[in-house]
Amino acid sequence: MSIIIPPLSKGGLGGFVNGVQWGGEKMKKHRKAEVRRKTKETEVVLRLNLDGNGKHSILTGIPFFDHMLSLLAYHSRLDLSLKAKGDIAVDAHHTVEDVGICLGDGIRKALGEAKGIQRYGMAMIPMDETLVSVALDFSMRPWLVFQMKLRKSKIGTFDPELVEEFFKALCNHTRMTLHINLLYGRNSHHMVEAVFKGFGRALREAVSFDKRASQIPSTKGVL
Repeated sequence: MSIIIPPLSKGGLGGFVNGVQWGGEKMKKHRKAEVRRKTKETEVVLRLNLDGNGKHSILTGIPFFDHMLSLLAYHSRLDLSLKAKGDIAVDAHHTVEDVGICLGDGIRKALGEAKGIQRYGMAMIPMDETLVSVALDFSMRPWLVFQMKLRKSKIGTFDPELVEEFFKALCNHTRMTLHINLLYGRNSHHMVEAVFKGFGRALREAVSFDKRASQIPSTKGVL
């Protein structure tokens, strides 16, 4: 069970668009969320700010995963505080998946109606011999295309299969369409790192505001 705690906001002069107060030359931003999830297998507490500068404090008990989430936060300019405890003595699967669930819930809640956002984000990320493309759409129609085959069964102690499980959970709970494609590469660490950096960059673009529009970014009038 996930509990999403909406941010508190103060009223004031000007109108609000997607949680952002527009008033003359100044904007007051409130695109924040807190999510708590507790099951018999995991316990996750997550706080995020879509309008941050990449500050992060992450502790999941899975060092490689912590490193990847730090890259995601930094490149998306998402402020992220995350603590997770899970049955990692058995397997890291439950913890990685539940972090994806909570991050997805948090992003979706912080976006609100998603008025005025770019909606789409894309990134092409090189890392040495590796090239990865990431494209996303806040369509509210969850779909993941994950075209990536890794050469190693382990990166340190981390199971690379969990990368897809993380993004699958995130897509389902953010309700985004996400395409991740490995164009080429040899080093598994480079491949996974490029994916997390690419997702961060694409997310940063998609949640940013379109200066020429303040409405929901869809001809239907709703996402």
